[in-house]
Amino acid sequence: MRKCKRHLLPFLLLAALSAAAGARPAYWHRWTSKVDGARICMQTPPGDGWRHSAGPYLDARCTRPAQH
Repeated sequence: MRKCKRHLLPFLLLAALSAAAGARPAYWHRWTSKVDGARICMQTPPGDGWRHSAGPYLDARCTRPAQH
């Protein structure tokens, strides 16, 4: 039983690492304040007081549009 676990561990580590290698960063989006019209660039919604105005983008300045 112990020998079987020893052979399974490298396989499980390889599977976990290969899944992480295929991940990519989240896109950035431009958000506009419902209160004063201020604009920010974030990867996640900042809250109820904001609306999505543009995106997705590849950079934190929201200047490089992502191509789908």
